Amino acid sequence: MSVPTPQLPLSVWLTAQKTSRWQRHGRYLPASVRHPARMLPAIAAHAIAAYTQPGELVLDPMCGIGTTLVEATHLGRDAIGVEYEPAWAELATRNIAHAAGQGATGTAVVHTGDATTLTSLVPPAAVGKVALVLTSPPYGPATHGQVRPEHGHGIAKTHHAYGDPHDRVNLAHAGRDLIDGFTQILSECATVLRPGGIVAVTARPFRRNGTLIDLPSQVLQAGIAAGLQPVERCVALLAAVRSGRLISRASFFQTHLVRKARAAGTPMQLLVHEDVIVLSALTSNNAADSAAVPQLRGRR
Repeated sequence: MSVPTPQLPLSVWLTAQKTSRWQRHGRYLPASVRHPARMLPAIAAHAIAAYTQPGELVLDPMCGIGTTLVEATHLGRDAIGVEYEPAWAELATRNIAHAAGQGATGTAVVHTGDATTLTSLVPPAAVGKVALVLTSPPYGPATHGQVRPEHGHGIAKTHHAYGDPHDRVNLAHAGRDLIDGFTQILSECATVLRPGGIVAVTARPFRRNGTLIDLPSQVLQAGIAAGLQPVERCVALLAAVRSGRLISRASFFQTHLVRKARAAGTPMQLLVHEDVIVLSALTSNNAADSAAVPQLRGRR
């Protein structure tokens, strides 16, 4: 029997007033665009500013090119990242060094490995000290990628896939086992959180073979299964707000997919936001901890 999805406080984050390209321009190394599913820097920065204070510790168990880590160091936080694919771990390390060269005052380190064994990868001194876990699950085939025109062959998509497609340890290729693996990662994260620590996960629905996959709700249920307490469900805009209207930031490829689906009779819409599922290590029977929950609600 399915578990009812909790109704959580909602807030809206203005995180796409600038395009993703300009958010990263000069702040990240050019090779960063090759990652198939990058977190928007403004989303990471908003979450870090909302849920932590300078000097506190931030963790991303699937850090990719290091967006969470870079934004944390620019905001004066320290950070730890774990990344399964060595090439991305190396690039994340380079992006951290680039941030330091631009004056970022926080420190960050990346560990290469499988986040389902997170506690064996992070330094023992960090256990019980993490103020915020900020991450996003892999989307499998529903990635960003890059597009380019090819004469006589239409549009080609590049940099849209993770590593070895036969590597099932990589959650990007786990298929139906994705949520089980992600639940295990959240369980590991729960063990390194400090009392009152926060887990924020960005996710958005996607279609697989025409079926809509409600990934945000699956993430919420994964967090509950991992022993975390739901706090709020936020909307991080992927569209700009201009004179009260949403201005889409959708890529050419996203727009093309929606037009193609509509022509085939599937009522797809352009996505203009990501859900941010916010959970806590708080327990409902702890009065002191519970009293802190309302302070986290309704953050803009």
